[in-house]
Amino acid sequence: MPSSAQTRLYSAPVDGSIPAAKQKYVPTSGTYPKGFLVSGTHVGVKPSNTRFPDLALITSEIPASAAAVFTQNIFQAAPVTVSRNTLQKTGGEGIRSIIINSGCANAVTGKGGLEDATSMASSLDNNLPPPTPNSTLVMSTGVIGQRLPIQKILSAIPTAISSLSPTHTSWLTTARSICTTDTFPKLLSTTFTLPSSPSTTYSLAGMTKGAGMIHPNMATLLSILCTDAPISPQTLHTLLTHATDRSFNAISIDGSTSTNDTLAILANGAAGGPPITSPTSQDGLAMQQVLTAFTQRLSQLVVRDGEGATKFVRVRIVNSPSFPDTKKIASTIARDPLVKTALYGKDANWGRILCAIGYTPNLSSPDTVIPSKTSVSFVPTDGSEILKLVVNGEPEAVDEGRAAQILLEEDLEILVDLGGGRGGEGREEGSYWFCDFSHEYVTINGDYRT
Repeated sequence: MPSSAQTRLYSAPVDGSIPAAKQKYVPTSGTYPKGFLVSGTHVGVKPSNTRFPDLALITSEIPASAAAVFTQNIFQAAPVTVSRNTLQKTGGEGIRSIIINSGCANAVTGKGGLEDATSMASSLDNNLPPPTPNSTLVMSTGVIGQRLPIQKILSAIPTAISSLSPTHTSWLTTARSICTTDTFPKLLSTTFTLPSSPSTTYSLAGMTKGAGMIHPNMATLLSILCTDAPISPQTLHTLLTHATDRSFNAISIDGSTSTNDTLAILANGAAGGPPITSPTSQDGLAMQQVLTAFTQRLSQLVVRDGEGATKFVRVRIVNSPSFPDTKKIASTIARDPLVKTALYGKDANWGRILCAIGYTPNLSSPDTVIPSKTSVSFVPTDGSEILKLVVNGEPEAVDEGRAAQILLEEDLEILVDLGGGRGGEGREEGSYWFCDFSHEYVTINGDYRT
């Protein structure tokens, strides 16, 4: 039987409907930042897409500060190059819009791809009144190695502009228009206050896409954040980098880092209040907490939508001598195929977890992991007692029945205690979020282009 005809249990239905199990992650309302308008428009970038929106616009009615982090893959897509150049030219000031297409990544497309990405940005610059050069960032997602149907995209931009709106429906449609193999649109919004302006309510909204080729070395496949808080570009970049390292840089689906990964944020200050010009000021520290918590929630939606995923897993490392080493160990566990397949099979094979800890490359010190001080446990999400698997390097008499019961649940936490390393004084901790590997993952990616 051709792979395209195989039954898919965990992927998006071909009719575009959202699987019942994923409906709970789609917001029915939201509180969105002042001064932002969005739209999602059908272009048909992929010929097979005859009705779903695949062109997204996000624009601020007033010039905004901007910052972004990009993929570290050597084969960087044309929109990554164009957006990075725009931020360098402007210093992150005066950015008004982001334009995104799904269905084609515009990656490994040579000079023509750069011209296409540039024309998408400049077309929006010129068509959105008042015309403002170098005020648009551009993103693309989809199949690598194919040129965009650029004239179809450019022809649709006036329609996309005429559809701009601040409503929840528009935000949700826009979030859906950047999806590829995603099973649901990933959209969040929240409100917050700052110490200097306790009576002012600020808003932060974000959308992201990604379900495969996710093991970011910067962010996730694509993500856009908008806030009406006033933040300088330099401070915004510092806040974004810190938040990314603890959120979008701490998730994994399959260990692959895309050519197009981009996480961008716009801050237009439309809600008023004094500008945040230092990340270490009282407002800067408060904003850092808000942004980090928000990006963690948003990035976790990507893991919940992992291609073929049946499990949402948090691996938490505690009592580590080094935060960078904590991230390396957690990342190694998260991308280990034997760990991931054991979780899919509901097999409490803790030996695979211990093995992944033991082969973690490039640790800062051989004293980071001491076998006789290392413990591994399963932490049930229902609040019941943890199940100890290994304590100080010694195996426990595991209740296999209870282990199997814990692994029946969709959510799981793996707790790794390093005991402080050789000196026993390490107190660093960190988390990574990942999913399992199923038969479905192979099916989805075996026929991705067809």
